[in-house]
Amino acid sequence: MTNTTFPALGLAEPLLRALETRKFTIPTPIQADTIPALIAGKDVLGIAQTGSGKTAAFTLPILQHLAAQSFRAAPFVARALILAPTRELALQIDETVRALSINLRLRTVVIIGGASRFKQVEAMRRGADIVIGTPGRVCDLMQTRELQLGAVSHFVLDEADRMLDLGFIKDIRRIVAALPSKRQSCLFSATMPHEVASLANSLLREPIRVEIARAEETTPKIDQFVHHLSQSGKQSLLLTMLGDPVLSRVIVFTRTKHGANKVAGVLENAGIQVNAIHGNKSQPQREKALRDFRTGRARVLVATDIAARGIDVTGISHVINFDLPAEPESYVHRIGRTARAGAAGVAISFCDPSERVILRQIERQMNQTIAVVGDAPPPMTSQPKRPAAPGQAQRRRYNDRSRGMRSAA
Repeated sequence: MTNTTFPALGLAEPLLRALETRKFTIPTPIQADTIPALIAGKDVLGIAQTGSGKTAAFTLPILQHLAAQSFRAAPFVARALILAPTRELALQIDETVRALSINLRLRTVVIIGGASRFKQVEAMRRGADIVIGTPGRVCDLMQTRELQLGAVSHFVLDEADRMLDLGFIKDIRRIVAALPSKRQSCLFSATMPHEVASLANSLLREPIRVEIARAEETTPKIDQFVHHLSQSGKQSLLLTMLGDPVLSRVIVFTRTKHGANKVAGVLENAGIQVNAIHGNKSQPQREKALRDFRTGRARVLVATDIAARGIDVTGISHVINFDLPAEPESYVHRIGRTARAGAAGVAISFCDPSERVILRQIERQMNQTIAVVGDAPPPMTSQPKRPAAPGQAQRRRYNDRSRGMRSAA
């Protein structure tokens, strides 16, 4: 997209004044591509990271359309709905909406779990131009008719990939079923796995696809290794590696929730302080797992890709891909949890024969070859009570970077 300005995108004067107040002068790439399409009434499929400016990209056209209509929302009725996967993101979106609508007479209501349901119902009693919510609480108020979606003309599903990781697909389908068929919709996601693409196909009508090149690339401060081995040998190798205390704060990624629970159970039985985090865990369980990991009470966190973009913990020494992710983009998200704030880090992947195609896709996307190291131990026939200490040569392979040294080999 060539350089442009906000006035050139067709935005109304009250919105331009709000942007000027916020010192927003040049649209980001996703804003430059998305805003004209939404103003023209098109559906949009946006593929972009957090921090790309996508919130303003979908908010500004919604505000312009709603302000141009004389229609006012009746009690408990919403005119626009923005769904976010977490209460934190919903509150951030609300902050942006309020700042950009400062010169408009529009009402915004936030409907999220963990906050007063009574206050949210009271706010909806006056109707809302824009409702920003999380799926669980939105479904709750829908069930009691304290949130009515029959007049929604604009619908946004933000961070769709994370929505699915958190297990919200049933709630999303319930919400979409309550929306009018005649509406404008947009879906944003950082990655586009098959499940998200399928959801987009069911929600959007002839959408304009806006894809922004990734700003987040693999950092050279992350040393990457891959171990080729059988699936049955992965547990033994993981236990052997965790016998080295240099692996001080470790995230182990699995592909499935069942796999995460299974790996966490093996580590716990071996005497390792561990927690698991995935979409079947409740919000309090996820918060406790992250708190224990952040404070050092748990040395290892076993996670599905729900955590790849949700964990911001400093001092993670190693990321271990017990299973390679189904999508190459998720690999970059996973290993990016280490080497934060200028620190070095190590990423180690276990690759069984069935995952070699995925490994080649990851290497092509990153335009680099991941170093193959060591021979895997034999498949585990009985579960050890404590991990065996690795040999000196194996310790050097994985941990030279963590110790700030280079192997003499």
